[in-house]
Amino acid sequence: MTDQYTFDNPVTRYQQSAPAAEMQQAPPGVEERITPTPDLGADTYRGSGRLTGRKALITGGDSGIGGAVAIAFAREGADVAISYLPIEEADAENIVALIEAEGRTAIAIPGDVMDAAHCRDLVRKAVDGLGGLDILVNNAGKQIAVESLEDISDEQFDETYKTNVYAMFHITKAALPHLKPGSTIINCSSIQAYAPSPNLVDYASTKAAINNFSKGLSQQLAPKGIRVNVVAPGPIWTPLQATGGQPAKDLPTLGEDTPLGRVGQAAELAPAFVFLASPESSYVIGETLNVNGGIPSP
Repeated sequence: MTDQYTFDNPVTRYQQSAPAAEMQQAPPGVEERITPTPDLGADTYRGSGRLTGRKALITGGDSGIGGAVAIAFAREGADVAISYLPIEEADAENIVALIEAEGRTAIAIPGDVMDAAHCRDLVRKAVDGLGGLDILVNNAGKQIAVESLEDISDEQFDETYKTNVYAMFHITKAALPHLKPGSTIINCSSIQAYAPSPNLVDYASTKAAINNFSKGLSQQLAPKGIRVNVVAPGPIWTPLQATGGQPAKDLPTLGEDTPLGRVGQAAELAPAFVFLASPESSYVIGETLNVNGGIPSP
C-alpha cells in the first residue's frame, strides 16, 4: 500500500487534475465541496507510535493542513482536540471520525479564534477533554487576495491579524501553564513570510510576524524544556486557496512555479509536524521548516 514512506518521484507523486477556477467558494469553505479533493493522508498516512500518549490541540484542525496533522497525530498515538468555525462542522465531524477510528480521544471545539475569550476557553476545554496538553499547533489562518492595498478593508486587515497572530498569542499564553518540559509548540508560517505576493500584503506580513514571534518565544521557553518551532508551507491545495486565498483565475496553475512544478498536498505537510512534535527533534528549537516544493528560502 502506498504511504508516506513509499519511494517514488516527488514530481509525479500527485497526478491530480489542476484546481479549477470555478472551485472558488465563500470563506471559510467546505473541503468536501472542493474538486480535486485535497489529500489529507486519510488513505495513506501510516503511524509508527511516535506520539504515543501525547495530547495535542490543533487550531483549524477540521480540514487542510490542520486536518492532515490531526490524522497523522492520531495515527502516531496522540489524543487530539481540534478547533474550527461552527460553519465547518461537517469537515470537523469527518476528522473526529478518523481520529476515533485509531482508538484515540477526539475533542471538537467550535468557535472563532478571533475572540480572545474563546481562545482561552478553547485551551481550557482541550485540557479538560484530553486530561492535559503537551502539543500545541497554531494553524488556523485567514488569507484573502487583494490586488491593491487601497482595496484592503480595515475589517479584512483586522480579521487577518486577529486570526493569524492575535489568536496564536492568546492561545499560546493560555496553554503555557499546562505545558510541562518535553512539550512542543508548532506555529504555521508560510513561504509568504520570505517571498510575499503583491496581492497578499496583509497575510504575508502576519506570516513574517509568526516567524519572529516563534523564534523569540523559542529562546524564552527553551530553558524550561518547551520547544517552539515553525512549519512554513508553500502553495498547498486546501480550502484556504479556494475561498479567496488566490484569485480564481490563478487556481488552475497553483504551484506550477515551484521547482517540483505542482501544488502540494496537506498530506505532505503532516510528517514535518510529526517530526517537530516528537522527541526525535529534541535538539531542534526556533527552526522554521520549509515544506514548499523546493522554493529557495532562508
